[in-house]
Amino acid sequence: MERSLQSDRAKSAKTSFTQNFHVSFFLVQMSSHLHFTFKVSHSQGPTMAVGRLPENFNMEIKKRLATLVGCNYAGTRNELRGCINDVEAMRDLLIDRFGFDASNIVILTDEPGAQLLPTGANIRQALRRMIDQANSGDIVFFHYSGHGTLIPSVNPHNGRRHRRRDEAIVPCDFNLLTDVDFRELVNQLPKDATFTMISDSCHSGGLIQNEKEQIGPSNSTFPTSSKHILAHQRPKYIPFDSVLHHLSSISGLTSPNVSDHLTNLFGSNASPMFVPGTVLHRSYTDDEDADDDDKDGGILLSGCQTDETSADMSPDEVEGTEGKAYGAFSNAIQMMMREEGEDDEEMISYKEVVLKVRELLKKQGFEQHPCLYCSDENAEKPFLMADEIEKKLDSCSSPSWNSSEE
Repeated sequence: MERSLQSDRAKSAKTSFTQNFHVSFFLVQMSSHLHFTFKVSHSQGPTMAVGRLPENFNMEIKKRLATLVGCNYAGTRNELRGCINDVEAMRDLLIDRFGFDASNIVILTDEPGAQLLPTGANIRQALRRMIDQANSGDIVFFHYSGHGTLIPSVNPHNGRRHRRRDEAIVPCDFNLLTDVDFRELVNQLPKDATFTMISDSCHSGGLIQNEKEQIGPSNSTFPTSSKHILAHQRPKYIPFDSVLHHLSSISGLTSPNVSDHLTNLFGSNASPMFVPGTVLHRSYTDDEDADDDDKDGGILLSGCQTDETSADMSPDEVEGTEGKAYGAFSNAIQMMMREEGEDDEEMISYKEVVLKVRELLKKQGFEQHPCLYCSDENAEKPFLMADEIEKKLDSCSSPSWNSSEE
């Protein structure tokens, strides 16, 4: 009877989680593993049960680390409206749906009075700190909502111009972060850890250099354009000439090479691709015994293709935004996740996320096509490894799970 009661309580706890109850994990680090007890409670009701795993129970819990960046560029000619709203909504989604702890989420915005502005140096520092804290198998997440740009791939020291252009995001101080920066971060990941990046910005396809395209221009089945533009759509795009002009006005230099301005203004805090003599970090996949591309932990969900723009929208342009400005891509992810949350029987994969968001944006009339860049293996994995939460709850449904009440 007692064992049956314990099992019923465990099943009740699991059911309450799938019905959007709040689950709070109390973690205590023990050696290289984490052991936990957890409490299941309704957001407006009393605690239902407190479960304690046996003392000899051992479950490794992966850290979930996040950095969220929103740049509205208020008061400038490049002003956007919805980027800060985007990262605030993403924070709630990470906590409520994907088991992130609020203390492991760093938010950088340029709202008035913000203590930590999203400058290029601050963003790099936050991202590097996550990489340094990560261990094997951990989940590292980066969400950016703001302007993007394309810069010529020019090495100013030998004059060699490549055919392609480099994708970049535009922090509030214009200290650009490029696809090379994000490749370097991925190269520093511990083995089996993942770096998931959502970039709601223009020309964001390919923002992790050399990451494998899973969904993108080469396999798109969508028409190039239907010439339909929503009324209050603003592209999250600053042309390269405007970026160069802005940097030149600050540096006082007349050089046509953006690297000269960035290194003059920001020194070693500029992107390594602009700093002469910088040696990039080698990935563990560079080792002789690690030649499998599927070991790459980079996962990029871009708001659009490299040759497209992403939209920043005014309130009420699309239903379900609660009167707030928003980024079309970020909002579509939120809407899709709310719909998927009604059916918890199957975990949604990275590939399914992008395909569903593409379809939703198409229905809403947007002219942008989100892309997915990652290994074949990661493309099929559950988004943000949500299956780990389910496995933990399943393990607590076993007869050996002990339940007690406070």
